[in-house]
Amino acid sequence: MSVQRLPSTPQSTLRAALRSQWAKPLLFLICLGPTAWLLRGIWLDDLGANPAEFLIRATGDWTLRALCLVLAVTPLRVTLGMPELARLRRMLGLFTAFYACLHLVCYAWFDMGWDLPDITADIAKRPFILVGFAGGLLLTVLSATSFNAAIRWLGAKRWQALHRAVYAVAALALLHFFWMRAGKRNFAEVAVYAAILGSLLGWRLLRTYRARRTAQHQR
Repeated sequence: MSVQRLPSTPQSTLRAALRSQWAKPLLFLICLGPTAWLLRGIWLDDLGANPAEFLIRATGDWTLRALCLVLAVTPLRVTLGMPELARLRRMLGLFTAFYACLHLVCYAWFDMGWDLPDITADIAKRPFILVGFAGGLLLTVLSATSFNAAIRWLGAKRWQALHRAVYAVAALALLHFFWMRAGKRNFAEVAVYAAILGSLLGWRLLRTYRARRTAQHQR
């Protein structure tokens, strides 16, 4: 007696692809795409009239985009019913920190010429640099503790509490971007990122509120 197979749906196909051994290597290559694009621009001298400023801005933009993707993983996982998405979150988080580090390197190299006293003074003097630097430090801590050994060392509850700092990183990154664009009164992109991050954080707050209400009713 033959067993009939159920027809595959787009969701089941996508879930199977996310479980594939190729999912992470493919994501790795996709995340490296912006770096390859920037390196190509450097090689071809195709970064505009001010390549240094272009690199600083571009690495900052890609940090924000990666951060949005990290924060979107859980809402997409829950609403789409795709638990397989969770296995990609760590890599996205590490690439967010990677682009934040590139952003800091470009600033320290092209803006400040690796002059440490000048960099320290600039961080203390300009609030938007201080806010961005603080967000970068938090991202570094989260990246360093994103591995299984850190979870075992800290304990699951303390690890989860620590990694909620990603919300603070999002707020600091958005404030850094807002202050940077305030000088030219160009807030269109700031509004887009604010809407995306606000929606993602709002979803989490609503989910937490509903979970607490449910727990109270069950007592």
